[in-house]
Amino acid sequence: MNEPQRSRRPGGRSARVGAQVHQAVTGLINERGYGNFTVGEVAARAGVADSSVYRRWGSLEALLSDVALTRLNAQSPMPDTGSLDGDLRTYAAAVAREITGPDGLALLRLAFALAGTGDQGVQARDALRDERTRQLRSMLDRARERGEHPPDALDFLDHVLAPMYIRVLFGMGLSPEYVDELVDRLL
Repeated sequence: MNEPQRSRRPGGRSARVGAQVHQAVTGLINERGYGNFTVGEVAARAGVADSSVYRRWGSLEALLSDVALTRLNAQSPMPDTGSLDGDLRTYAAAVAREITGPDGLALLRLAFALAGTGDQGVQARDALRDERTRQLRSMLDRARERGEHPPDALDFLDHVLAPMYIRVLFGMGLSPEYVDELVDRLL
């Protein structure tokens, strides 16, 4: 006799645990900075057993990478305004909101810190960079298909995103005018 297959509900307990753990990580990074907490402290704050964290992520670095990638992927979809100029400005403004938001600085620090944690951290950092580049390329490829002449994804990273990240890391703030000026210079 075959037993019925149990179906998993999206957004069930597993999703709640993941969200609680992610929130705990972000809170601890905001409060203490990278490297100043353990998996046990994350688990306690999230209200789960540390064995659950290890079973799902395997290590603190893998968990931190997952938190950063999830946040990056949760960003609004790549803009499609119908023009390269509109897409670049909309995307730059969205990134500016993301990195100046309540958890933005913590996540930027996390992305930079992961590179100093050995091979797993370098892989996590590279995955973040690759995902951001993939997002950019999809937007730039659309512009190319419309007959426009977009910059290279790395040029956008160097001339728009990097200055924004540096200003946020050094507490200099980002105004919409500054973000538009960066796009103007690139174009």
